Amino acid sequence: MAAPVDLALGKPSPTVGDEGTGVLEMTPTTVVYSKVGTGNEPDKDLFAVITVKQRPTTAAPAGEVPPMSSGGWSWIAPDGQSVDEGNGQSFNVVMDDFSAAGPVQPGSFVWDAAVFDLTAAQAKGGTLVYVDSEGTAYRWKIPSGDSGPQVAEVKKQLEF
Repeated sequence: MAAPVDLALGKPSPTVGDEGTGVLEMTPTTVVYSKVGTGNEPDKDLFAVITVKQRPTTAAPAGEVPPMSSGGWSWIAPDGQSVDEGNGQSFNVVMDDFSAAGPVQPGSFVWDAAVFDLTAAQAKGGTLVYVDSEGTAYRWKIPSGDSGPQVAEVKKQLEF
Protein backbone atom coordinates (compact mmCIF):
# COMPACT_ATOMS: atom_id res chain seq x y z
CA MET A 1 0.00 0.00 0.00
CA ALA A 2 1.34 3.44 -0.92
CA ALA A 3 2.03 6.04 1.76
CA PRO A 4 -0.49 8.88 1.94
CA VAL A 5 0.36 11.99 -0.06
CA ASP A 6 0.81 15.24 1.87
CA LEU A 7 -0.73 18.13 -0.06
CA ALA A 8 0.58 21.67 0.22
CA LEU A 9 -1.31 24.34 2.14
CA GLY A 10 -3.82 25.84 -0.33
CA LYS A 11 -4.36 22.63 -2.31
CA PRO A 12 -7.99 21.35 -2.40
CA SER A 13 -9.05 17.76 -1.92
CA PRO A 14 -12.51 16.24 -2.51
CA THR A 15 -13.83 14.38 0.55
CA VAL A 16 -17.04 12.47 1.26
CA GLY A 17 -19.49 14.56 3.28
CA ASP A 18 -20.95 13.70 6.66
CA GLU A 19 -23.05 10.50 6.65
CA GLY A 20 -21.80 9.78 3.11
CA THR A 21 -23.76 12.66 1.57
CA GLY A 22 -22.23 14.70 -1.24
CA VAL A 23 -18.64 15.61 -1.96
CA LEU A 24 -17.09 18.37 0.13
CA GLU A 25 -13.93 19.95 -1.25
CA MET A 26 -11.64 20.91 1.64
CA THR A 27 -8.94 23.53 1.14
CA PRO A 28 -6.78 24.53 4.13
CA THR A 29 -5.52 27.98 3.17
CA THR A 30 -3.82 29.72 6.08
CA VAL A 31 -2.01 28.81 9.31
CA VAL A 32 -1.46 31.17 12.25
CA TYR A 33 0.39 30.26 15.44
CA SER A 34 -0.80 32.40 18.35
CA LYS A 35 -0.50 32.75 22.13
CA VAL A 36 -4.03 34.25 22.22
CA GLY A 37 -7.30 32.95 20.86
CA THR A 38 -10.47 35.07 21.06
CA GLY A 39 -9.94 35.85 24.75
CA ASN A 40 -8.42 32.48 25.64
CA GLU A 41 -4.88 31.35 26.37
CA PRO A 42 -3.63 27.90 25.40
CA ASP A 43 -3.16 25.24 28.09
CA LYS A 44 0.13 24.43 26.37
CA ASP A 45 2.19 27.03 24.46
CA LEU A 46 0.40 28.03 21.25
CA PHE A 47 -2.75 27.70 19.26
CA ALA A 48 -2.33 26.51 15.68
CA VAL A 49 -5.26 27.93 13.70
CA ILE A 50 -5.81 26.67 10.16
CA THR A 51 -8.51 28.23 7.98
CA VAL A 52 -10.41 25.85 5.73
CA LYS A 53 -12.57 26.68 2.71
CA GLN A 54 -15.37 24.11 2.32
CA ARG A 55 -17.25 23.79 -0.98
CA PRO A 56 -19.62 21.06 -2.18
CA THR A 57 -18.84 19.84 -5.69
CA THR A 58 -22.03 17.88 -6.38
CA ALA A 59 -25.73 18.75 -6.43
CA ALA A 60 -26.13 17.56 -2.83
CA PRO A 61 -25.34 19.64 0.25
CA ALA A 62 -22.32 18.30 2.12
CA GLY A 63 -21.04 18.80 5.65
CA GLU A 64 -17.86 18.27 7.60
CA VAL A 65 -17.64 15.03 9.57
CA PRO A 66 -17.78 15.74 13.33
CA PRO A 67 -15.15 14.23 15.63
CA MET A 68 -17.82 12.17 17.46
CA SER A 69 -18.31 10.26 14.19
CA SER A 70 -14.66 9.09 14.19
CA GLY A 71 -13.79 11.70 11.60
CA GLY A 72 -12.76 15.32 11.51
CA TRP A 73 -9.43 17.06 12.01
CA SER A 74 -6.17 16.14 13.74
CA TRP A 75 -2.60 17.45 13.80
CA ILE A 76 0.49 15.30 13.49
CA ALA A 77 3.46 16.96 15.18
CA PRO A 78 7.01 16.70 13.77
CA ASP A 79 7.77 13.82 16.19
CA GLY A 80 4.72 11.88 14.94
CA GLN A 81 2.40 12.55 17.90
CA SER A 82 -1.22 13.00 16.84
CA VAL A 83 -3.37 15.70 18.49
CA ASP A 84 -7.14 15.88 18.02
CA GLU A 85 -8.92 19.13 17.23
CA GLY A 86 -10.65 20.59 20.27
CA ASN A 87 -7.89 19.68 22.72
CA GLY A 88 -6.92 21.94 25.63
CA GLN A 89 -8.44 25.40 25.20
CA SER A 90 -8.67 25.14 21.41
CA PHE A 91 -12.40 24.41 21.57
CA ASN A 92 -12.91 27.92 22.98
CA VAL A 93 -11.26 29.64 19.98
CA VAL A 94 -14.16 30.75 17.78
CA MET A 95 -13.74 33.40 15.08
CA ASP A 96 -16.76 35.07 13.48
CA ASP A 97 -15.52 34.72 9.91
CA PHE A 98 -14.15 31.16 10.25
CA SER A 99 -16.81 29.23 12.16
CA ALA A 100 -19.04 27.40 9.67
CA ALA A 101 -21.48 24.79 10.92
CA GLY A 102 -23.82 22.35 9.20
CA PRO A 103 -24.11 21.30 5.58
CA VAL A 104 -22.90 23.60 2.81
CA GLN A 105 -25.36 24.15 -0.02
CA PRO A 106 -24.37 23.44 -3.65
CA GLY A 107 -23.12 26.52 -5.49
CA SER A 108 -21.74 28.11 -2.32
CA PHE A 109 -18.79 27.83 0.05
CA VAL A 110 -18.08 28.54 3.72
CA TRP A 111 -15.00 29.26 5.84
CA ASP A 112 -14.18 27.25 8.92
CA ALA A 113 -11.08 26.73 11.07
CA ALA A 114 -9.36 23.77 12.69
CA VAL A 115 -7.70 24.80 15.97
CA PHE A 116 -5.16 22.92 18.08
CA ASP A 117 -3.59 23.66 21.50
CA LEU A 118 0.08 22.68 21.03
CA THR A 119 3.44 22.71 22.76
CA ALA A 120 6.17 24.77 21.11
CA ALA A 121 7.77 21.56 19.80
CA GLN A 122 4.46 20.32 18.33
CA ALA A 123 3.96 23.69 16.58
CA LYS A 124 7.16 23.53 14.50
CA GLY A 125 5.19 22.70 11.39
CA GLY A 126 3.17 19.54 11.09
CA THR A 127 0.63 17.61 9.10
CA LEU A 128 -3.05 18.49 9.12
CA VAL A 129 -5.26 15.41 8.71
CA TYR A 130 -8.97 15.25 7.86
CA VAL A 131 -10.87 11.95 8.00
CA ASP A 132 -14.10 11.88 5.95
CA SER A 133 -17.25 9.80 6.50
CA GLU A 134 -15.74 6.82 4.64
CA GLY A 135 -12.71 6.79 6.94
CA THR A 136 -10.35 8.12 4.27
CA ALA A 137 -7.58 10.38 5.61
CA TYR A 138 -6.51 13.49 3.67
CA ARG A 139 -3.24 15.19 4.64
CA TRP A 140 -1.72 18.66 4.20
CA LYS A 141 1.82 19.71 5.09
CA ILE A 142 1.63 22.81 7.30
CA PRO A 143 4.55 25.29 7.45
CA SER A 144 6.25 26.11 10.77
CA GLY A 145 5.44 29.84 10.51
CA ASP A 146 2.36 31.92 9.77
CA SER A 147 1.46 31.48 6.12
CA GLY A 148 -1.43 32.03 3.70
CA PRO A 149 -3.73 34.77 2.40
CA GLN A 150 -5.79 35.25 5.60
CA VAL A 151 -2.94 35.68 8.14
CA ALA A 152 -3.79 39.34 8.97
CA GLU A 153 -7.52 38.65 9.19
CA VAL A 154 -7.05 35.60 11.44
CA LYS A 155 -4.65 37.49 13.77
CA LYS A 156 -7.14 40.36 14.07
CA GLN A 157 -9.99 37.98 14.94
CA LEU A 158 -7.88 36.02 17.43
CA GLU A 159 -7.08 39.19 19.36
CA PHE A 160 -10.58 40.65 19.16
